[in-house]
Order: sequence, then C-alpha cells, then structure tokens
Amino acid sequence: MESYPNVRQIPYAPTEMADLYPESDGKPMADTDLHIRWIIWLRQVLEGHFAQSPEVYISGNIMMYDIEGPLRTAVSPDILVSFGIGQKDRRTYKVWEEGKAPDFVMEFSSKRTYQNDLEGKVLHYAAMGIPEYFLYDVDRRYLPAPLMGYRLVDGVYIEVSPAVDGGLCSEVLNLNFHLRDKGFGVYDPGAEKWLQTPAEAATERAEQAEERVQHEVEARQKAEAEASRLQEELARLKTR
Repeated sequence: MESYPNVRQIPYAPTEMADLYPESDGKPMADTDLHIRWIIWLRQVLEGHFAQSPEVYISGNIMMYDIEGPLRTAVSPDILVSFGIGQKDRRTYKVWEEGKAPDFVMEFSSKRTYQNDLEGKVLHYAAMGIPEYFLYDVDRRYLPAPLMGYRLVDGVYIEVSPAVDGGLCSEVLNLNFHLRDKGFGVYDPGAEKWLQTPAEAATERAEQAEERVQHEVEARQKAEAEASRLQEELARLKTR
C-alpha cells in the first residue's frame, strides 16, 4: 500500500449537506392528534387558497436554517408561507439559499411549547425579519389568548389587536383569522367567504348538487301533481 507523507491531512468534515443541516429535529410533528389535525387543516386551506399563485410556497414542520455554516440555528415552524420563491418541493428551508425568510409563520401551542412560542420564538422570528407570527392555542389553556398574532415593526414584534368582530387580520396573507366553536376559521375579506380545504369544498359542492337534484325532483313532483289535478278538474267540467 502506497503512502504519501507529504500530503496534508484534512480534518474530517461532513460530506453530506444533510449532516450539517439535518432534515429532522427528531421531535414529533405535534403533541396531540388535535394539534396535528389543525396543522394539516390550515396547510391544506392555505394551499387551496394560493393554488393559482405558483410563486407562493407553503410548508410546515420543515427544518428552517437562518445562518449558514457550523454556527447555524434551526427552527421548525408548524406553518410557514413565503412569497416569491415558488412551490417546488424542499427538504429544508435555508434562508441564504432562498434569499429571504418566510413572510408568515404560525405555531400551534401546547403545554410543552407555549413558553418557547411566547418567548424564544418571538425573538428568533423577529431577528429573522419574518413580518408576521401567529399562534393558536388548540387546548385554549396556555396562551394569554387562544388566538394571537404579532407584526414586525422596526425590527420588533407588536401584538396584533383584534378587529371589532374579534378576528385577527394578517396583512401579509390578506386573510382574517377567527375563533370558532370548535377551533378557528380563516376568512377571505376580498372574496367574502370562509376558506375551506379542497376536500371540504368538494363535499360542499356535492351536497349543494344533491340539494339541487332534490329540489328539482320535488318541483317536478309538484308540477305533475298540479297537472294531474287540472286534468281531473277538466274531466269533471266536461261531464256537467
């Protein structure tokens, strides 16, 4: 075996980018099934809403790195929305590669996470320059209010005040977030409608179609009954 004594020995360094920028933090997606359900629901709602805007990237629970190299810091928002970077699939979100931080992030707080959501992540997301940061307390037990929002003003997050109707306006998304009986909803003030997942919209269209068919059947039965009545009345008149 040949040896090369004059060759400088290079210290070991990761050969795979995944070694330096892991694609998972090893933590569960969410604390409970209810948390997972709401995270998935909101992601599907936003994906449906922005489906015709190919420049809008929507994701969640993806590892996000804001500093390149060994001094990297990482965080994994439950939901993120970033304008202008496209809808391609990503394994991680590296701010220096995308050229920008997300425009909107949202966390679904729990007993385990709410303190960090209110403290550490407020500072972290503000330092990244993320314009809006919203939070939802699925259990409605831990945050000061079940639905909260922050907007970046001069590098500092200022809490978003509820509107007269109680909703929180996301200026970035141009959508309003509202508490509802069993969770929360997202309202599009431009289209004047509540947003739905594609599955919910399909179910509603099917129900509306079924209702139309039922109304048509009832109208036809009513018309046939009326025609039959008129024929009977005409027959009686002829017999007089």
